Amino acid sequence: MTTSSFTLMLSLSTSSCEPPMIVNHQRLTVARDQGFVVFLIGARLNKWWLLPVVWGVAMAMRRMLGELQANPDSGLLAFEEYGGRTTLMLQYWRSREDLLRYARDKERAHAPAWRRWIREWGEGAVGIWHETYVVEPGSYECVYQHMPAFGLGKVGPLVPAEGPLKTAAGRLAAGAERGARLQEDAQAA
Repeated sequence: MTTSSFTLMLSLSTSSCEPPMIVNHQRLTVARDQGFVVFLIGARLNKWWLLPVVWGVAMAMRRMLGELQANPDSGLLAFEEYGGRTTLMLQYWRSREDLLRYARDKERAHAPAWRRWIREWGEGAVGIWHETYVVEPGSYECVYQHMPAFGLGKVGPLVPAEGPLKTAAGRLAAGAERGARLQEDAQAA
């Protein structure tokens, strides 16, 4: 199996459930008042000849994504996918509680997939990995220009990246100020 065919096998394309990619030519940034979680997850092909394992892992991820997309209250806000011998899925979650609730819910697709991984798939044909980052309000910056909705820009809200938001330093400073105001408001309440 070639790397490109493996990429095809693990491709979790959402093109059928996303609107057409409309390129926005404005210079935009995200002005989000809530924190969020960045969850990176992926797999690495170690033994290309064990196709059933590769297929099983890919289908398990497809089921999980379908389930999450069908339930907007799950907390999954947006995701992007990248293929190759090592795959990467970039997910944005509303909160760490939402992510952990999904991972632990025995009624959802993750629990049986994890049990199957332990029983059948965890012998090394495919490696799996994930990283979780909790992002507090005001502690990030981003910019998009000549891009369709992408990454955190899918979560929004998008605002023009002009004035104090024109530079990365300006966006970080504005975010820190916004985060401090939100923290003060929360303490006052």
